[in-house]
Amino acid sequence: MTAGTLAVLAFSGCGAARERADLVFINGVEPESLDPAIISGQPEGRLVMALFEGLTSRDAAGVVGPGMAERWEVSPDGREYTFHIRGGARWSNGDPLTAQDFVRSWERTLNPLTTSPYSELLFSVDGAEDYAKGKLTDFSKVGVAVVDDRTLRVRLRAPTPYFLELCAFQTHYPVHLSSIERYGIDWIKPGKLVSNGAYRLVEWRINDRIRLEANPHYWRAASVRLKTVEALPISQATTAFNFYSTGLADLTLDKGVVPPMLLDELRKRPDCHIAPVLATYFYRFNVTRKPFDDPRVRRAFAMALDKQFIVGRITRNGEPAAGSFTPPGIRGYDPPRGLPHDPDAARRLLAEAGYPGGSGFPPFGLLFNSTEQDEEIAVAVQDLLRRELGVRVELRRQEWKVYLNSLNRLDFDMARSTWVADYPDPNTFLDCFVTGRGNNRTGWSNARYDSLLDASNRTLDPAARFGLMRRAEEILVEGDVPIAPVYHYVGVKLYDARRIGGIVLNPIDEYPIREMYRIGGPP
Repeated sequence: MTAGTLAVLAFSGCGAARERADLVFINGVEPESLDPAIISGQPEGRLVMALFEGLTSRDAAGVVGPGMAERWEVSPDGREYTFHIRGGARWSNGDPLTAQDFVRSWERTLNPLTTSPYSELLFSVDGAEDYAKGKLTDFSKVGVAVVDDRTLRVRLRAPTPYFLELCAFQTHYPVHLSSIERYGIDWIKPGKLVSNGAYRLVEWRINDRIRLEANPHYWRAASVRLKTVEALPISQATTAFNFYSTGLADLTLDKGVVPPMLLDELRKRPDCHIAPVLATYFYRFNVTRKPFDDPRVRRAFAMALDKQFIVGRITRNGEPAAGSFTPPGIRGYDPPRGLPHDPDAARRLLAEAGYPGGSGFPPFGLLFNSTEQDEEIAVAVQDLLRRELGVRVELRRQEWKVYLNSLNRLDFDMARSTWVADYPDPNTFLDCFVTGRGNNRTGWSNARYDSLLDASNRTLDPAARFGLMRRAEEILVEGDVPIAPVYHYVGVKLYDARRIGGIVLNPIDEYPIREMYRIGGPP
């Protein structure tokens, strides 16, 4: 059978046909979870954003505005926020949503036993980091407090210019604690998951589909025009394109599911929508394993990568090769240039580290998850490193959940990764590699780097703040090099704008489903 035939069988199953959802979209990989405290990937984030809502929320263009909070006040020193919860805010089972739900949910995320990989996004709250690290055991000392059922007061450790952006991010969402207490780890399953966003979960068939229905208790339910939505966990670009081109899917949202070999033709079509996004494709090094504990080895690998070859021959979407981890496009920030492509210098560095011509360099694994493009890039990198440095690379391909687990356990030598901005500030990239962060996933620690970032987030002057961040990023991509940036993303979405509205291309690459609508008749 062809890939397209297999795709049709996978979608329709063997039973009777059922009613098609108002919108069917390609979401990439099978989600690891739907728990806002646990997820760390963009595919999961899209679904959680549809199911839950924070104090603030993003509109179709990615701009932050009121969410569960209808308004707020900020103290003159920028450190205290008072949020006023909507009177009509309810959970999908009809329970009222209160300020206490936010306090208890944030406490759960910060609790060390929850092992949230993204808990650091709450560290701008006074005392939150100490609580997450077990240095503070009394949560009442953390800067979040209930004034009354509809009023939440948050005290920050320092003025945080992007705090309202953080409140729109999944880690800050409330969860229905009584459901978690009742069902344990099963609380995220259909029939058990109670949410507060525009949609509720009605079906989750592993490696098949996730179906959502509009939540009648959502505070602006009348504005939600797509009553049923299905997300398809398809990570293979060819299969995804077959689904889209045959009408089985209306929209591709994941940035990796458009076949690169078709881009030259697709970009001529009106249903192909292309725009830069604040996202970077890069490789991580496990600095706790030899020989990647030596920064000379890491710099050698970074300088041996022919990034122009990768973007010109494999991704083929006009992506800029990356020297920095932070992409260009954040107003006021000038990222460092990073290391150049210089195979001769790379070979000298490897010789200095004790491996002239690759002699004596142990075989190592290159980890990547199971998409066609990631595999193509991994094969190219395998060949580049063999040819330029004389080292032997063993490719390790894993499914998304297994791959994430390997990253979290540092069970890899070198691993493919991506990072998409959670908010339009360099900190969303650079904070990942502070010592002990859940998204560090390299084992790297540098006190100077940590100090510069900490100082930057206590600095009110934007120019001085960005200057400190640039110095930190120079350590990251030119000095110690626990990562090797490869390219900055250009996002591709496939959809017919004559049939689907409410999608505005934006650099955060966030597209709330609740903002979308169909134009004309049913699909």
